[in-house]
Amino acid sequence: MGIGLTVTGQSTIGLLPSSSTHKNCYNPNHRSLQIQPFPLKSTIGSNYFGLKTQKNPSFSIVRASTEGTSMSNPIEKLGVKIERNPPESRLSELGVRDWPKWGCAPSNFPWTYEAKETCYLLKGKVKVYPDGSSEAVEFGAGDLVVFPKGMKCTWDVSEAVDKHYNFE
Repeated sequence: MGIGLTVTGQSTIGLLPSSSTHKNCYNPNHRSLQIQPFPLKSTIGSNYFGLKTQKNPSFSIVRASTEGTSMSNPIEKLGVKIERNPPESRLSELGVRDWPKWGCAPSNFPWTYEAKETCYLLKGKVKVYPDGSSEAVEFGAGDLVVFPKGMKCTWDVSEAVDKHYNFE
């Protein structure tokens, strides 16, 4: 799997395999580029790269994003794991469409997870506040979410939820 790198004002200049430490690429004007990823993850769905051309050997930082693509980057916040818009192949692999469904209207309620739950939201928007935290974990339609066994939290449903769920 690679990441398409796009520079403002130009078309894609190369593909960088995510396992590479550096890669020589060529832009449409056939200028050699050396791309080196930095081990930096500061934005969901984004990576930062050093970019150097033969004409200008100094490095510039370039941001490549997977936002708006079928790729997903799982994140973890306050013990909750979220995959934003996972590809259908991932959902099929898990058997999500065969899981039971649950839904609720906008509401606010406490919940304790007696088992690990994985759910996929078809509709809705939710903030979950883990007990002891003033911070919330936000997720919504299109997100695959995993709650750990034993988590106590409060659900704040701002848009009606329809989800598939599975307890382990």
